[in-house]
Amino acid sequence: MPSRYTPELKTRAIELVLHAQADADTARGAVSRIADELNLSRETLRIWVRKHKKSGVPPPAELVDLEAENRRLRKELAES
Repeated sequence: MPSRYTPELKTRAIELVLHAQADADTARGAVSRIADELNLSRETLRIWVRKHKKSGVPPPAELVDLEAENRRLRKELAES
């Protein structure tokens, strides 16, 4: 039986959750919020994200760069 969701949608949904969870301001409720926005089951998205995290696949480079930039900016603001 074919999947209801394309691999592209699955990958993008996981990236959105990981990106949201990397920021303390958007981390809480990220899975629920993104599942609702993409019209996905919350549990389905939770499973996708959990499997992705267990797989050991590193997050996209863009996400890593954003995390580093966020840390740098927070440090800069704290010093001001």
